[in-house]
Amino acid sequence: MKILFGAYDYALGGFMGLMKKELPQHEFQDSGRCRIESLKGFDVLLPIMNPVSRELLDSGDCLRLIQQCGAGLESVDIHAARGKNIWVANVPTDISGNADSVAELGIYLMVGLARDFRKMAHSIKNRQFGFPGRALSGKTVGLVGIGGIGRAMARRLKAFDVHLIGIKRHNLQETKEDLGLEWVGTPDDMKEFLGRADYVILCLPVTPESRNLINQQTLNEMKQNAFLINLSRGGLVDRDALEEALAMGKIAGAGLDVFWEEPPDPDDSIFQYNVMATPHIAGATDISIRGILKVVVENIRRLERGEVPLYLKN
Repeated sequence: MKILFGAYDYALGGFMGLMKKELPQHEFQDSGRCRIESLKGFDVLLPIMNPVSRELLDSGDCLRLIQQCGAGLESVDIHAARGKNIWVANVPTDISGNADSVAELGIYLMVGLARDFRKMAHSIKNRQFGFPGRALSGKTVGLVGIGGIGRAMARRLKAFDVHLIGIKRHNLQETKEDLGLEWVGTPDDMKEFLGRADYVILCLPVTPESRNLINQQTLNEMKQNAFLINLSRGGLVDRDALEEALAMGKIAGAGLDVFWEEPPDPDDSIFQYNVMATPHIAGATDISIRGILKVVVENIRRLERGEVPLYLKN
């Protein structure tokens, strides 16, 4: 089979090379960039961050499986794939180690912002010391989305003696009791949620309803000393509204692992403000890559054997 990897071959810690070792009988090709022109001749597509539209699917002549190297499928036209009898599968965050890895980076961003990473660099450069930062203890951390990543964050944050609140669509009371949250609301309760949280952490997928969830209005509803942290997808945040909020001091800062365009422009004017950025690496650790690789390889082997892949979304 011929397999297309929708990124540079070295992306995701050399993920394509790891697949080649596990599946030497198959032919692999990388797209060479974060853009796919055609699917002609490919049996399997690993889209990574590439949009997979109906038009792109029309360019394929033998595609049988779209296998994501992670959970996110918001850029894949699943309905169009179903109409062409193409399976679409992902790797759930809570079985691969991905959610745990993302949660660890989320705490890294929280601590970096709380202790003022920009002032740290300035102080080292100028041989200064002794400035105070903020402790996490006693702060209110708000989780928007309490799936695999939100749950992994909640479990770890308990050790920091924070107050945990959350936003979730369903099973509010069960989630509150299971994770020991002090308050859980629905999306209709966002205004109250934002008024309470010292850290607003985005852990939810992008959908038509959640796109630009963080916009001028919701940023205005955040506390002035609060931090925004996005661990999910760049489409959740209105970039221009965020830059305005940072420039006007409406919020204290932002921690971003995902962006409105990827890779982001290093000269983007938003980075002049209190933004702690990482290059979409939250889920990329030794543990999570092994967990994701195991599922992706198994599904390609299942396809080869004529069996139904795991974790189908269509």
